[in-house]
Amino acid sequence: MDTDVIRVNYQSVLGRIRQAALVVGRDPESVKLVVVTKGHAIGAVLAALDAGVRVFGENYAEEGVTKRLACSASEGLEWHMIGHVQSRKARLVAEHFDYVHSVDSLKISQRLSRFASEFGRRMPVLLECNVSGEESKFGWPAWGERAWGELLEPFAQVIELPGLQVRGLMCMAPFLPDPEQARPYFQRLKRLGSFLAKAFPGVAWTEFSMGMSADFEVAVQEGATLVRVGTAIMGPRADTIDA
Repeated sequence: MDTDVIRVNYQSVLGRIRQAALVVGRDPESVKLVVVTKGHAIGAVLAALDAGVRVFGENYAEEGVTKRLACSASEGLEWHMIGHVQSRKARLVAEHFDYVHSVDSLKISQRLSRFASEFGRRMPVLLECNVSGEESKFGWPAWGERAWGELLEPFAQVIELPGLQVRGLMCMAPFLPDPEQARPYFQRLKRLGSFLAKAFPGVAWTEFSMGMSADFEVAVQEGATLVRVGTAIMGPRADTIDA
């Protein structure tokens, strides 16, 4: 896909985010668009860069690092890790990514913190929560609201890690034919944020990464501050469903 097409798509998505925010009285500037380039060639990433994209999301550490290095001549870029972090890739993520949306276990939290500290960083992270109960999804078990109390002890341990700065939560809604069907899952994540804000008042809990190409407008209406959009901007990948 060439730069002009990506630019049109990018501006269209920004416009849709703006409208979705205004409908519910939110400031559109409070929502950051993370453009997901997973599975797209470096040429497509460079085209997105030329189209004005400055915040990129990647699912795989090595792929993301390769793309970041290819764009190293450009300043002011952000690289967000949005996919499951494998334990053996934690050092790579801590060294090369600016933000991690997908902290989904105490073990990976500890490893990221250790490596981030070695690099002299305090890495901003989100805790990925499974709000749907789907076995195919990663994330802390958060679909049963009565069991949220069981998350407090491990979350307290993550919050205390010196190399991490917990800023909020992330989720993936199920793939559904109607975006409106995703709304309850985004609402659940927001309620979890309110629950955690009472339990841990020292943490802001202000960032919510939720919404992808099929449902980001609903996510914005429900309070998303980060939306992860791939297909609607970059076009479909050949291998699988994109963000």
